[in-house]
Amino acid sequence: MFQWSKKVVKSVTFNPGVADESLLAVVESHLEQQPDKTFSDLCKEALWQSLCVPESVKPSPKMAATESSVEQKIDELQRQVAGLEERFFAKGAHRLEAMERHILQLTQQISHLAIIVNERSIVQPPTTSAPAIEVVNTAYAASPMEEVDPVISRLSQFLDDF
Repeated sequence: MFQWSKKVVKSVTFNPGVADESLLAVVESHLEQQPDKTFSDLCKEALWQSLCVPESVKPSPKMAATESSVEQKIDELQRQVAGLEERFFAKGAHRLEAMERHILQLTQQISHLAIIVNERSIVQPPTTSAPAIEVVNTAYAASPMEEVDPVISRLSQFLDDF
């Protein structure tokens, strides 16, 4: 079976003969009397009649108008959906850019803090002003006292700052 797309345009040619010119004049006068109809509507009605299609199969004029208005509403809804999608994606892109800026700022701040911490540990040698924590283990009471780990002593000065 032959499949047509949604809208098919077929042309009608009127030749410069008496018969075609008189038919064209009748068509024009009929369309002037019924301004709500188009040439396409008139051709379809003539085809329905000439092909002897039963009335139950023919679309009513209201139905054709309804289909047209439904198509217009569908088009309008599609435009609205496209507008909503565009605004939604623009808003999402803006949020993503803002998050990327915040992440970059945080990364820079962390880098800056790391540099400050490294400079302090290099510039300030560990001081002995902080009291060393003495841990006495009864199992090793007989052994002489071991030295305090230098890493622990460095960390203890930061604990004093807090």
